[in-house]
Amino acid sequence: MMLAWIWSDWPWTLDTVVRLIFAIVVVLLPAGVTVYLYLFKMVSFMQSRLGPMEAGPYGSMQLLAEVGKNLQKEDIFPAKADRTIFALAPYVVLMSTFLLAVVIPFGPQATFVNLDTGVFFALAVSSVSVVGVIMAGWASASKYSLLGGLRAAGQLIAYELPLILAVVGVVIQAGTLNLQGIVTAQTQGEIFGFGGLGHPFILTQFIGFFIFLVAVQAELTQVPFDMPIAESELVSGYMTEYSGFRFLMFFIAEFATANIFAFLGATLFLGGWQVPPFVHDLLGVDANWQYFNLIGPGVMLFKMLVLTFVVYWVRFTFPRFREDQLQKFAWKFLIPLSLVNIAITGVLKVAFS
Repeated sequence: MMLAWIWSDWPWTLDTVVRLIFAIVVVLLPAGVTVYLYLFKMVSFMQSRLGPMEAGPYGSMQLLAEVGKNLQKEDIFPAKADRTIFALAPYVVLMSTFLLAVVIPFGPQATFVNLDTGVFFALAVSSVSVVGVIMAGWASASKYSLLGGLRAAGQLIAYELPLILAVVGVVIQAGTLNLQGIVTAQTQGEIFGFGGLGHPFILTQFIGFFIFLVAVQAELTQVPFDMPIAESELVSGYMTEYSGFRFLMFFIAEFATANIFAFLGATLFLGGWQVPPFVHDLLGVDANWQYFNLIGPGVMLFKMLVLTFVVYWVRFTFPRFREDQLQKFAWKFLIPLSLVNIAITGVLKVAFS
């Protein structure tokens, strides 16, 4: 990504390999960081315990131990399972995460693919995971897995709509579906004539931001929206019959997707890889300063950690919704609220443009 910016005359094959390597790093490395930082440590402190301490200094190697443990486990196929679909389901879910990552910009040129319809592409490929979940639930030949898959499909479809509608307000304000264009609009904008902070859309799209975070929590099937897994009812839902590295792939997909959605949220509402304009003035550089290709990923990482903190804090704080409650919350509250937000945004856009 950034190396391709430095050596733009690289052959296509080498450039593609470099981009693939960076895509893997962008998906897997932040996932490992947030699992250790939040799942192993932050939650432990919230519950007045230390968390994993034996593997490495202060438990820092616990994640590697967990990965190693799962890789050593036997890859079991249920006797009546559809082996092909059962085996492919984790890859489909993980593929959705990688496809979502390719349109996230990390700098002026530090992007994998800069699409004019980047928002549309991101929201479209995020729905692919539903297919993988249904495949896992149906192919497992287990009543627990099938119920978990059906619950997950109904929940993901219900919360995709408010997720999409929450982003429409941002698109209206920015006037573009291009994610780089949305970052630029937030950097060059002003609030009541003051441009020192730019115009991060969280200030005017705070309703959309709230809906976006709630919908992301539901898309991740995390508490309080974890009825598809619901250990007390369905063992592990659509993942019940999985073991070894295939279960590990579902685990990786869950936490990697949380990070990628946080990157997307940071791009849409928090100014993306950009820093406030007053920092540009202090440094004496413009918004497209070439070294933002190196600084931008660090800025995005910080914003991602802030948003994922909220995701994990909610996960370990609130009780689980019943199936009827989470469906009512989507259809009777979030969707009408998002439509009101779109209407207000459209009126104000016309009135003050």
